[in-house]
Amino acid sequence: MELTKHGHACVVLGEEDRRLVIDPGVFTDPGVLEGATAVLVTHEHSDHFAPDVLRAALDADPALEVWTNGSVADQLDGAAGRVHVVGDGDALTVAGFDVTVHGELHAVIHPEIPRVGNVGFLVGGSVFHPGDALTVPGEPVTTLLLPMHAPWSKTAELIDYVRAVDADQAYAIHDGLLNEPGLGIVGGLLGERGPGTPTPFSRLAPGDSVEL
Repeated sequence: MELTKHGHACVVLGEEDRRLVIDPGVFTDPGVLEGATAVLVTHEHSDHFAPDVLRAALDADPALEVWTNGSVADQLDGAAGRVHVVGDGDALTVAGFDVTVHGELHAVIHPEIPRVGNVGFLVGGSVFHPGDALTVPGEPVTTLLLPMHAPWSKTAELIDYVRAVDADQAYAIHDGLLNEPGLGIVGGLLGERGPGTPTPFSRLAPGDSVEL
């Protein structure tokens, strides 16, 4: 399986001629959806979900399908039968990949801001994209896609999260709000300049790929 990092929270998992796109939001080039086999969306926030862009992709490719939670699906009406609602505990096959669904709610931004739904996806029993939540899947994870920075997080929580998931490796996502000094500081704390985790942490620049 090949993992390619795109803008901010978006990644593509590829195997043979299959391309599974996860969380193509407004910080991601819409071209990521060209040739996509299927799309997973964790939640409705714009940095993960661009409704107009995804609707246009569905219109352009009648074979494209989307798996997501109910609030996102409600915004994609018009693609009958091709937008599928999933929730915590579901197991399904998407574009030939086995996928399990974990979690229910977005992390707390502030107690006075209502929480939206959020589902994480474990793909191929290997790669876990948690969306905007620190959900521990409860099953082994080989590659954790770690939200590196967000209005709802602090680095101490991320370190503890990496320890709790105990994956073989972790790659940064959700890093579009950090400048270069910020990437270095937070990356160092999550990596070898921090208190330490059992999981090697690294960051792919947008457009970079790695074989898993």
